[in-house]
Amino acid sequence: MFFDESGVSLLPQVRRTYAPRGRTPLLRHRLNWKRASMAAALGYHPTDSDRGPRLCFHLKPGSYDTTALIEVREQLKVFYRGERVVLVGDGLSAHWSRAMRAWVAEQNWLTLER
Repeated sequence: MFFDESGVSLLPQVRRTYAPRGRTPLLRHRLNWKRASMAAALGYHPTDSDRGPRLCFHLKPGSYDTTALIEVREQLKVFYRGERVVLVGDGLSAHWSRAMRAWVAEQNWLTLER
């Protein structure tokens, strides 16, 4: 298991929520986005609709760099164990750095798309 210096688990948190059909479910939180960042993955299993979507996210103070994103993706690897994952990244430079591209090239479970 991954822990930071204070003993807090760094593994992705999974939350379930509910909303009537046609309404967007909301996850309520108290967070100042000027001092925090979030990396998230919304996953679903395309051949088994009974499994439903799964939201996995990681919050941290400050911003993400390549090293922090690789740690999050290592946790995704555990969370989605045995499944192929296609991850869509935005324009954040850490998603496309030389070190990230080298790490992704070694992962047979992960495809990274822009």
